[in-house]
Amino acid sequence: MWPLLVVISLTTSASAAASAACGYGACPRPKPGHLNVHLVPHSHDDTGWLKTVDQYYYGADQRTQRAGVQYIIESVVKELASDPDKRFIQVETGFFWRWWEDKGEFMRNVTRQLVEAGQLVFTGGGWSMNDEAATHYTSIIDNMETGLNWLVDTLGHCAVPDIAWQIDPFGHSKEQARLFAEMGYKGLFFARIDYRDKEVRKADQSLQMLWEGGKPDDPESTIFTGVFDKHYSNPDGFCFDIICEDEPINDDPRLEEFNVDQRMAEFESYVLDHLRYYKDQEHIMFTMGDDFQYQNARMNYKNIDKIIKHMNAKTEETGIHLLYSTPDCYLSVITSHNPRDIRILTIF
Repeated sequence: MWPLLVVISLTTSASAAASAACGYGACPRPKPGHLNVHLVPHSHDDTGWLKTVDQYYYGADQRTQRAGVQYIIESVVKELASDPDKRFIQVETGFFWRWWEDKGEFMRNVTRQLVEAGQLVFTGGGWSMNDEAATHYTSIIDNMETGLNWLVDTLGHCAVPDIAWQIDPFGHSKEQARLFAEMGYKGLFFARIDYRDKEVRKADQSLQMLWEGGKPDDPESTIFTGVFDKHYSNPDGFCFDIICEDEPINDDPRLEEFNVDQRMAEFESYVLDHLRYYKDQEHIMFTMGDDFQYQNARMNYKNIDKIIKHMNAKTEETGIHLLYSTPDCYLSVITSHNPRDIRILTIF
């Protein structure tokens, strides 16, 4: 049990310091009395899947998959540095460590400032996103300890995650939930559950819950858990990455392909269609990203900026307010005004 104790003490003390110095104090302010749509830019970067870890990092063997993680991190950091409102969550510490080792002191200082400002937010934070079915619990602990220790030693307490992010494992274990709860995480999000289970949860608005990973009514092994109502990808029709084919937001009325009114109507319809799956009618979170996206972050952010600008121009008419956000900022607002109105889930 020694490795588990190390991780628990590390994350608990670090999370407290992070919350005081940065963390929730850096969260964007929602608009009271409106539906706040939290847009979370992210990239899911497998540490080995169709290509090797090295090939994924350097962008080799593009015929197999168009993916280069070094370009994702570099591009995102530059975009975040250009606009204090922008956010991005980084999940896989193993890839980030490799990028960090390639950087000089100037870029490292820029990155530290983004972390301390709450713009670059580490989520999950393990060396990789571990499988939950075939992995022994000691290996899970070692994976998390390696990533979290590096984050603390390199970037300080502001880099310690509050949110566990298991969006791609094929199935989820209550033991994993218990481990995250005991490590000090405040919430857990994932996407893949049995489709029949998901349809039931969408129908009765139970996608968000308190998961008892240990004994009933034990707060130390219970963790808030959110299941995405769809995959962890962009809203349908709003993927703006270099590997996507959706139409960009064209807001120049002088051009023939001006489409901003149509596209904003489509986005509003998407928001309202998915809101019905949740009990909370004041806040909803959408992931803006997918596998190995943001290799050219400017394309993504430029179009998301336009969605935010034009949707918020009609906030008083539609009641919808958009903002760049993170999972921890989203969780903080939905639990602050509705802390226990979530059905308990116990999995045996």
